[in-house]
Amino acid sequence: MSSAQRFSGKTALVTGAAGNIGLAVAKRLAQEGAQLVLLDLDGEKLEKSKGEIAALGVKVETAVCDVTNYGSVEAAVAKAEDTLGAIGLLFNNAGYQGAFAPIHEYPVDDFERVVQIDLVGAFHVLRAVSRRMVKQKFGRIVNTASMAGLQGPPNMGAYGSSKFGVVGLTQIASKDLAPYNIRVNGIAPALMGPGFMWDRQVELQAKTGTQYFSADPEEVKKQMIGSVPMRRLGDIEEIPGTVAFLLSDDSSYITGVTLPISGGIL
Repeated sequence: MSSAQRFSGKTALVTGAAGNIGLAVAKRLAQEGAQLVLLDLDGEKLEKSKGEIAALGVKVETAVCDVTNYGSVEAAVAKAEDTLGAIGLLFNNAGYQGAFAPIHEYPVDDFERVVQIDLVGAFHVLRAVSRRMVKQKFGRIVNTASMAGLQGPPNMGAYGSSKFGVVGLTQIASKDLAPYNIRVNGIAPALMGPGFMWDRQVELQAKTGTQYFSADPEEVKKQMIGSVPMRRLGDIEEIPGTVAFLLSDDSSYITGVTLPISGGIL
């Protein structure tokens, strides 16, 4: 945990703020002095996140927001700006993992849902916030991609494709926004756990019946961890420091990069 106040006087917007990664990053930014705007589709969990952030002694506002609907995003961002002032920092994090199946069996409706949330949603938030950052000629943005967007894992056609898109979107946005003193980077977490998401992917990969994983979830766990050079899962708490670095002036000459948080998986 950092005691630095790198974000004092700045407003940070976090999407997917009711989830583990979003909340962990929001806490880190609050600890470093930022006031927070939390966006998520789940209003009940969002209020719980708000309470945890408020307990850290910073101003915090929330908005229930569907990132697949641009009008919903625009309204939430406008409300945030009216309430807490100019948004200087964005953690563009909302996402959905989707189904696990080989591409010829992948559910069409789920593919479309994943892409709408993970890629189109990321664009919606990026557009709404960056339009305002351009006017103020300042902004720091981190998009949540995934190692699935750098490697192309089996049985994750929708999630992997959408995260490849986020990596590309990050690179393009970094060039488009550089003239306005706006930096855009990304993070690519790999295997994070333990917890629901880790258990879910292990169980669903085991059920695909493909050559890449055992049908036994316990063996799948061993296979996955065995693919990590550091031979362990990552912890959610190992993500916020990286995001804070990319949002801070400590990374002042870095833009367009998607940084793996992967235990050595490249």
